[in-house]
Amino acid sequence: MDDKEISSRIDELIDEEHQLERSGEPDPTRLKALEVELDRCWDLLRQRRARRSAGENPDEAEVRPPDVVEGYLQ
Repeated sequence: MDDKEISSRIDELIDEEHQLERSGEPDPTRLKALEVELDRCWDLLRQRRARRSAGENPDEAEVRPPDVVEGYLQ
């Protein structure tokens, strides 16, 4: 995925998250899954930007597993 595709995916996930929140009784399991997927997309986008800034190939960035991305703040 390139930056544009990742950004589009982020927008889609945010839209779904907002729809769920407005539904009155959002599914907490789905909201958590969306949160994790958003974190993974943002992480990938940051990796690509960092690689580009360092003169490296952004296409070598990889989607990291949920437990890695979600463990950053713990």
